[in-house]
Amino acid sequence: MVPDVSTGSDTRGLIVYLFGPGRRDEHTDPHIVAAWDMAGAPDPGRNPEAGYTLLAKRLDHHVDLRTRELGGKKPPQHVWHCPVRTAPGDRYLTDAEWAEVARRIVHAASIAPEGDDKACRWIAVRHADDHIHIMATTVRADGRRPRTHRDGQRAQAECRKIEAEFGLRRLKSGDLTAPRTPTGAERAKVERQGQTVTARQWLREQAYAVAAAVHTEADYLTVLQSLGIQVKTRLGPETGDMIGYSLAAPGDTNAAGEPVWYGGSKLAPDLSINRLRERLATQEAADYPEHVADPNTPWRRVENALNTASAILDSDDEAAAQGHLDAFGDVLHTMARATPGPHRHELVAAARAFNRARRSTIRADHQAATALRQAAKELAYASSEPGGLAIAVLFATLYLTRAAAKWHEQRDHDQQAAAAEEALRHLQAGYQQAVEPVLADLTRRAPHATTANRFKQDLRAALPNHADRVLADPAWAALTTTLARAETAGHNPRHLLATVGTQRELDSADHPAEVLNWRITAQPNRRAQAARTRSCGTTKLVGAVPSSASTAPTEWSMKHGRRR
Repeated sequence: MVPDVSTGSDTRGLIVYLFGPGRRDEHTDPHIVAAWDMAGAPDPGRNPEAGYTLLAKRLDHHVDLRTRELGGKKPPQHVWHCPVRTAPGDRYLTDAEWAEVARRIVHAASIAPEGDDKACRWIAVRHADDHIHIMATTVRADGRRPRTHRDGQRAQAECRKIEAEFGLRRLKSGDLTAPRTPTGAERAKVERQGQTVTARQWLREQAYAVAAAVHTEADYLTVLQSLGIQVKTRLGPETGDMIGYSLAAPGDTNAAGEPVWYGGSKLAPDLSINRLRERLATQEAADYPEHVADPNTPWRRVENALNTASAILDSDDEAAAQGHLDAFGDVLHTMARATPGPHRHELVAAARAFNRARRSTIRADHQAATALRQAAKELAYASSEPGGLAIAVLFATLYLTRAAAKWHEQRDHDQQAAAAEEALRHLQAGYQQAVEPVLADLTRRAPHATTANRFKQDLRAALPNHADRVLADPAWAALTTTLARAETAGHNPRHLLATVGTQRELDSADHPAEVLNWRITAQPNRRAQAARTRSCGTTKLVGAVPSSASTAPTEWSMKHGRRR
């Protein structure tokens, strides 16, 4: 059950909408199911002669009194509006049940506390099976305004209780860190244009992806503009420094043909200029290589940083853990952009889902997550995907995403835990798409039986408690190929198995050979490292904008040309 509180100043206008046909003739049988006084509330839905104006005057009675006291000035935003909707699949609620819902919500929101004869006047209108609209004028009979601070949060908490008592679907409790949901007008616009997402949602995902790749505020705005997004900055009157920014999607205009602007904080709480600066401040001094001798390096750094982040989530430092979760969101975005395979769409969906899991009410220590965020930005500069190593990194993201869901669940962050679970499902689907051909190729290239038997002895010596399960795993043949490659790269197989086998526990792994395979894949090539150490150093390019951030026209820009 979802309440959605808003305020306005046009009593009659809202009444006309509630009892009218709706924007798309979706209002059927609109009528009042509850009110401050059922006898005193004219119902245009049941008695057309009552009229909208009469109902508006009855509701605005105390507002008119207060207006005269104020010398002809109406109180600001005095119309309180709260649609309440059941979840898809919920049972049908009767008018009497909806009336109880309405009374409990106006009580919880302090609009009309039970037993308060001086409370605000209100009505609850039903014009569909699955929802009602509660409307009130927020001036009490004693002329005072009600205490509506955090009214939406209190209404939401009451809905959680109603769901339990009425046997309805239990929705996740919010903590005021969620981005704004699309308005009815935005959804209607999407339908008219044949789009799948609103301009606000599209801009939000573009902003997250760009912020993950750049390391300065200037680069952030520049890359957004390169994607065809209009950028408008707000400067402080005294200092002239930027104190805010707004974005407009290509071709998204209002009735007057003007761009529709969305402030950064209106896209998502952590896209405000202040929150962005907190994250970017740890990266401003970063140098990025013009040429990387080993293209695998960025992926290995990400894998190492992901392992560190997993350990942080198991610690008691909540601020550092929250910082790593936010940086992990950057990793998912840059990883999706750096992945050309058919599983890329699953990684994009995972990054989009995890955006909700990357923030909570816990203030993040972004400095603690500098290494992970730095690794994410270096990945944006990766020239190509290094095959199996990229899958090893993808495998590491599965573990960290699962840990993130558990971390949020332990702290009753219901929406964040659900978002992490959704991201995990997309990552698992992407992993399965990517891993099958790679494991099949490794199995096909398995070494001779003599070498495989030697690796079997190394396994029993290094990991005696796990050896039988590893050998029974279908991925054992693929692991022997990876061990042979590691041996060629300068590693001792027995020592390597002992090292990677103790990085994290293997008892809970369904496929321990597969786990060991990707842990070994992520190890550096010792012989190549030694050769590069002897070679000359590489030059550096400071402050460049990553090419992966400036992509080809996206779904929105391809469908919407600029209006002239």
